[in-house]
Amino acid sequence: MELIFHNHNDKYAVEQIMLMLFPGERPVYPAAPTGARWARVGVSAGKTWLTATTLLHMDGEEYRGAARVRRALCADPVRTDRLRRRILKQSFYRAAIQHLGHRPPWGALSGVRPAKLMRAVLAEEPDERAALRRFSRLYDVAPDRAALALDAARCARRAAAGLEPGDVCLYVGVPFCPTRCAYCSFVSQSVEKSMALMEPFTQALLQDIAATGQAAKDAGARPRALYLGGGTPTTLSPAQLERVFSALEAAFDLSGTGEITVEAGRPDTITAEKLAVLRAHGVSRVSVNPQTMDDRVLAAIGRRHSAADVLRALELVRAAGDFQVNMDLIAGLPEDSLSGFRATVEQVLALGVENVTVHTLSLKKGSRILLEGTRLPPEEEVAEMVALAGERLRGAGYAPYYLYRQKFMSGGLENVGWCRPGTENLYNICIMEELCSILAMGAGGSTKLIGPGGQLRRCFAPKYPREYIDGIGAVCADKQGIREGTT
Repeated sequence: MELIFHNHNDKYAVEQIMLMLFPGERPVYPAAPTGARWARVGVSAGKTWLTATTLLHMDGEEYRGAARVRRALCADPVRTDRLRRRILKQSFYRAAIQHLGHRPPWGALSGVRPAKLMRAVLAEEPDERAALRRFSRLYDVAPDRAALALDAARCARRAAAGLEPGDVCLYVGVPFCPTRCAYCSFVSQSVEKSMALMEPFTQALLQDIAATGQAAKDAGARPRALYLGGGTPTTLSPAQLERVFSALEAAFDLSGTGEITVEAGRPDTITAEKLAVLRAHGVSRVSVNPQTMDDRVLAAIGRRHSAADVLRALELVRAAGDFQVNMDLIAGLPEDSLSGFRATVEQVLALGVENVTVHTLSLKKGSRILLEGTRLPPEEEVAEMVALAGERLRGAGYAPYYLYRQKFMSGGLENVGWCRPGTENLYNICIMEELCSILAMGAGGSTKLIGPGGQLRRCFAPKYPREYIDGIGAVCADKQGIREGTT
C-alpha cells in the first residue's frame, strides 16, 4: 500500500496500524499516489485541537477517517509525539474499518502491550469500571479484550509494587532446537545441523555470563527472576547445563531470586539426568510445550515427537521434583481444527499443570508455513479456538496474568498466559510490562535497560550461534553499559 504523509513523518506508527489491518500489504512511500491502493495521512494543528486525517483509496473507493486531541494536553515534546502517533493511528483505523466492514477485537490498538496502556488509563482513572469504559472508547476495543487487559494490568501493578530500585530479571538464550518448527521465525539452529557449535557456544556463554555478572554487581543490580529460553535450553547436555548454572551462581547473587524458569519446551529433549541438574540448581518452573496434542498437527509443524511423548516427559518432570509446569498451546496451527484444538485444551486441563500459555499463530516472514503455503484454519475458526481456551481455562480456575500481541497474528488476536492462583511468573510480567531492566546473555539476547522516567536502552547480542561465538569479545565489552543503565 502506498503511504503519503502530510506534516509529519511518523512512518512506524502508520505502518503498525496498516500491517495489523491489512496484513497482506507492504508499505511504500511515493511522493504522490500512483497505484490503486493508497492512503494519505496528515496532521494539522489549530488553536484548540491537534487533528489527524486519513483518506484511504482502495480500488476506486474512498474512505475518510479523523481523530483529534486537545492541544492543551500536549504539555511537552514526548507527550506530544505520543498523542500525535495515537491520533494518526486512530484516523487510519477509522477509515480502514469502513472498507473492511468489521471492527477487530483489539480495535485501533496495534502495539505489543495492551496491559501497559490499560495501566496508563488506570493511573488517570482509578475506578476500574470507568477505566474499562474509557479504554474501550479510546481504542475501540471489544469489551472482552478490555477486560483481559485489565486482568493483566492488575497483575502488573501487583508485581511492580513488589519491586525495588535495582531489581532486575536475567535471561539466558540458547539458540538450539531438535528440529525447526514450521511456524518458527526465531533464530534457532537445528541440533542435527549444528551439533558442532554447541560446545563452542557454551564456552562463549560462560564468558558472557561472567561479564554480565560483574557489570551487574558494579551497578548494584539484584536479580529477582532468572529465565532460560531459546530455542530449547534442554538441547544442552546435562554437563553443559551444569556448567551454565554453576557459572550463573558464581556470577550473580541469586539469593533474592524467587523463581528460575527453564524452557524445556521439546519433550524429546527432557531426560531424568537433565532434570536432576535443574533441581540441584533450584529451578522452580519448567515449560513442557506440546503446542498441540494432535499427532497429525505435530507432524505438519515438523515436530518429531508425539502427544504420548509429551505425557512421558511430564511424568519425568513430576517425578524429578516440585516444579511448577507451564504448557504452551498454539491456536491456528496447520491442519488443526476447532474440534482438534478443543481436544488439546481438554487433555492439558486434565494434566493439572500450573500455567497454560495460549498463543495465536503469528505468520512471520521466514517461517516454513509462509514459504510453503501450508493450509491454515480460517481466522474465524482461530478466533473460536482462542475463545474456547479462555472459557475453559477460566472455568477450571485459571486466570490471565500477562498478555502480548505480535505482528501478523491470525485475526489480530493475542497471546495470553494463564495461571492457577499464586503461580504467576514474574519474569513474564516484567518483560511484557517493562517493569524493570532485563539483563540478557546468550545468542540473540536483548538487554533492556530501563532508566529514570521509563527511558529504555537496548543492547543486542548477535542472533546466530556462529556470529555470537566469533563476536563474544564485543558482546562482553557491551555489557559494561549495564553499570550506567539499570534502575
